[in-house]
Amino acid sequence: MTRSGRTLGFVPTMGALHEGHLSLVRASKARCKVTAVSIFVNPLQFGPAEDLDRYPQNLERDAGLLEELGVELLFVPSVEEMYPAGATTYVLVEELSGRLDGASRPGHFRGVATVVAKLFEIVRPDCAFFGQKDAAQVAVLRKMVRDLDMDVEMVVCPTLREKDGLAMSSRNAYLTPEQRQAALVLHRALMRVQLAADQGERDPEKLLAIGKQVIAEEAAARLDYFAVVDPETLEPVKDLKRGALVAVAAYLGTTRLIDNILLT
Repeated sequence: MTRSGRTLGFVPTMGALHEGHLSLVRASKARCKVTAVSIFVNPLQFGPAEDLDRYPQNLERDAGLLEELGVELLFVPSVEEMYPAGATTYVLVEELSGRLDGASRPGHFRGVATVVAKLFEIVRPDCAFFGQKDAAQVAVLRKMVRDLDMDVEMVVCPTLREKDGLAMSSRNAYLTPEQRQAALVLHRALMRVQLAADQGERDPEKLLAIGKQVIAEEAAARLDYFAVVDPETLEPVKDLKRGALVAVAAYLGTTRLIDNILLT
């Protein structure tokens, strides 16, 4: 707890806040006496050909939204503050960091784990709030917290969606109207898999084929991965006895979007 005996909740973000981020803030406000939010576009988690230079940023707008919600602490460090000259220390969660998004974006989860570990050390929260949309990130960070005996509780909140089902993401701002419509195929594929599972299909390979077929029907979408995996290890599952994470990533033009559901 904080020095005054009050619990501290923390929501790490890269800014360009949307309702998904704000739902995490509300969850923290409901559970903790004090809420801190960080805004930091972390260069360490972007590859050389990715969208670091054009990642949407509007600090004044974001700060206003957080003030309206009553956030007590806003941390907006510079790159130089987070990564001092000559810094050579990184956090790498072996194996997990190379699965799902980690396989598509080498080095991405090393960047995520490093910056979150540093933020946890700076902020010292009791609880940290993350969205289910970033399921692979959640798995990596949970393992990091467990392995390094970090004194913080990971709280994972449901994915927030637009009315038509598209998962909220800062990167949705990149989409043209046509791409925005085509992006609905991610949610549609997941819902088709959910329906098949609800109707009794328990073979992961068949569920995988159903999802991939739906994505293939949308010419504007280029599939990165479609996977049925264990939500903790991110390894493919052989059956659904313990449930599964169904995760998808696809490109709409140059914009990469992710989404997932949990099967129980």
